[in-house]
Amino acid sequence: MATYIIVAIIAYLLGSISFSVIISKKVAGFDVREKGSGNAGTTNVLRAVGKGAAAITLVCDILKGVVAVLIAFLAGKIVKGLDNALLVQIAGICVILGHTFPVFFKFKGGKGIATSLGVLLITNWQIGLICLVFALVLIALTRMVSVGSIAAAVLFPVLVIFINQNYLVSASNWSYLIYSIILAVLVIFNHRANIKRLLAGEENKISFKKVN
Repeated sequence: MATYIIVAIIAYLLGSISFSVIISKKVAGFDVREKGSGNAGTTNVLRAVGKGAAAITLVCDILKGVVAVLIAFLAGKIVKGLDNALLVQIAGICVILGHTFPVFFKFKGGKGIATSLGVLLITNWQIGLICLVFALVLIALTRMVSVGSIAAAVLFPVLVIFINQNYLVSASNWSYLIYSIILAVLVIFNHRANIKRLLAGEENKISFKKVN
């Protein structure tokens, strides 16, 4: 039990490192949460700071998800007799929760899309790549990051039903289905304001121009 708790804490603290805030303060001298949508994520960094800062933020946030899951995977290898799939799933959920509610930044974080992508790619690269391509196509067609993110989150559990290979740690489909539903709910919950704007036809479209 102690290992599960330690992995959960490490993943949460890792997720709580808000690179968007750190990078925006370093590069532009302000907290990105004070600009644009007020969200501590890549899209808002792109709008408020610029492409370079957004690219660095994106990579760092993806790596948070990857590293958290790898730590859980290694913990399962070192400590015998544990449910390694559960360890990986706990790490995936907790790193996203940390990104969304970062303890180091007054619990005001981002929506967890880049971190979720990292978690997805390391958990099952096949499902992760399908979700990524699906999201990118929708973003390109609609110019709305939220549309691609929400749709990919919904697609994740559907893919889990049909794909039972290429997992970092093998487990029953039911185990990963529950996990995928939890992650999808987290993403949709974090996009509740976007959903309201989408329904009202007022959602912002992505732009590569920096907003002053």
